Amino acid sequence: MEETALREKMTQDFPAIVGFLKELVKIPSVSSLPEHEKDMVKSAQFVRSQLEDAGVDAKVIQVTDPNTGEVSRPAILGVKAGPENAPTVLLYAHHDVQPAAGQSGWDTPPFEPVEKDGRLYGRGSSDDGAGIAVHLAALRAWGEELPVTVKLFIEGEEEVGSPTFRALLEQNLDFMRSDVIMVADSSNWDPETPALTSGLRGVLSTTVEVRTLTHAVHSGEFGGVALDALTSLCRLLATLHDEKGRVAVPGLKRELEADVDYPEAELREQMGMVPGLELIGEGDLASRMWSQPAISVIGLDAPTVANSSNTLIPSAAARISMRIAPGEDPLSAAAALQKYLENHAPFGAEVKVTINELGPSYAADLEAEATKLMHEALTDAFEKTSVNIGSGGSIPFIATFRELIPEAQILVTGVEDPLSQAHSENESQDLEEMRKAALAEALFFGRLGA
Repeated sequence: MEETALREKMTQDFPAIVGFLKELVKIPSVSSLPEHEKDMVKSAQFVRSQLEDAGVDAKVIQVTDPNTGEVSRPAILGVKAGPENAPTVLLYAHHDVQPAAGQSGWDTPPFEPVEKDGRLYGRGSSDDGAGIAVHLAALRAWGEELPVTVKLFIEGEEEVGSPTFRALLEQNLDFMRSDVIMVADSSNWDPETPALTSGLRGVLSTTVEVRTLTHAVHSGEFGGVALDALTSLCRLLATLHDEKGRVAVPGLKRELEADVDYPEAELREQMGMVPGLELIGEGDLASRMWSQPAISVIGLDAPTVANSSNTLIPSAAARISMRIAPGEDPLSAAAALQKYLENHAPFGAEVKVTINELGPSYAADLEAEATKLMHEALTDAFEKTSVNIGSGGSIPFIATFRELIPEAQILVTGVEDPLSQAHSENESQDLEEMRKAALAEALFFGRLGA
């Protein structure tokens, strides 16, 4: 099929794709709440039926993780064969959504789709119903002339951390093996500017405990000869950033440049910064959030103000969250942080560091054939040059894909934009952006097959 005919078919069929997305939004497939277990099944069966209508041999599966005994939420596996010896593309998305209960700012009921000013409002309209819709639209556009073999893996537990992801892959590994894996769960730079997510920061969580005394003592009698543990902990935490607010832990990877310019005024508004707050770090603003390390103190174990007393506190602890740059090894980063904290113990205090969580980073291969073809397809579909963007968040299961299917080229795409408000009130999807994303995926199939 020529690309002109493909574009025409995509445009003609797109209202039906929007209709599919509206029906999907109506199903409250909230994976985190047991009361929506039947909705998870209903959502999976609905997606399966729509894929089958597009010529996909699809089924709903559940697996049991042999290590934990946990049973997965319903997932969909499907395949539609292309020509013999054609490349194989595995399309990923997820059909589960975040809860909406307790979010009082919705202008319309979250599970009743509302189309307004070119956007579709409703929980899951963007994250990640739009990802499924893009895959479905690309398949329907090609019909029986599909130039590549397409496999689909639509999981049902991404919003709860994909706890059985490895088990799903390992128990279906022969099916999952592909030349290209396309993960449709990210975003574009804005509704008009297409993007590939070329880097995801990794994450590690540590607990640091500082002890100065074996027991509490009266601050009046003994204060002045030894620091209390909480003050010692504060002094230690204060060393984690230098005078410019840069992470002070040595040896960590950092890239100071980004493909896009993040407007400072927009950033301040999005974060809700108080007036006069100074920005920290160095390099492009986007790079500070995407490709440089960041450290935050996210919890503290110490007496509350209400329960305070005139004593020297013997021990105190803090939870530290550190984001690491794409390509950074989380084990090496954790070791560097632990060594730094232990070496900066104030006034001989005892410092104990416990590593709680490690989440790997992701750095795309920008020279891979699939990456270049996808950038070309995005540029042609949006009629605007595609860019590389990063994400400060993490998608740890991409590392599982890389580990178990190392031969595959991985593309991280998506349909969200800064107005989508995924996970929040009034989640929405720009429909024209979704159409262009679907066209780009369809163009990619043709060019990869060629």
